[in-house]
Amino acid sequence: MIKTVIFDIGNVMVDFCFREMLKAKGYSEEICERIAAATVDSGYWNELDRGVLSDEEIISLFAACDREIEPQMREALADVSGVVKLRPHAVPWVRGLKRAGYQVLALSNYPKKAYEDNRDQLVFLDDMDGFILSYRDKVVKPDRAIYELLQERYAFRSEECVFIDDLQENLDTADKLHWHTIRYQTYEQVCAQLEELGVKMR
Repeated sequence: MIKTVIFDIGNVMVDFCFREMLKAKGYSEEICERIAAATVDSGYWNELDRGVLSDEEIISLFAACDREIEPQMREALADVSGVVKLRPHAVPWVRGLKRAGYQVLALSNYPKKAYEDNRDQLVFLDDMDGFILSYRDKVVKPDRAIYELLQERYAFRSEECVFIDDLQENLDTADKLHWHTIRYQTYEQVCAQLEELGVKMR
């Protein structure tokens, strides 16, 4: 019997809109792509999620990928409001599960600045029973430690939980801990798979 439902955040509860955010700031298509290549598409983005390095250390790593656009990169990352957008189903989904009696949690790789600058897009967190954001605990998925930390902190049983994430590598770790897992492709698809596990939506 499922008693705990665990959500990833990015591309599950919110859309990740990094390039759209850059375009809204007025950067050309070329500059948008170069900033993206040096940041979200670089191997350093996980370090932002991990939250161990200072903002300046992270920016320096990004800047080393493309020195020519360092000023634009710094300017773009000074305020990342709009980097995520709340999906319409997020709040009703959480509230419906809560009304049905489930423990509802979130487990997400998430950087501090994206959280602080977009708190209005993460309102579903207020209805949850708890959550772990990677920057706070200095560990990222798919490291087993972050999953074990969630389980220890919120005291649920492996066989009684289901974890929803859009990345298979993150689900693979959960599988090893004997959590039920669902790979997010669409809201309707996940709801159908939850129902197959006996989860009531309201």
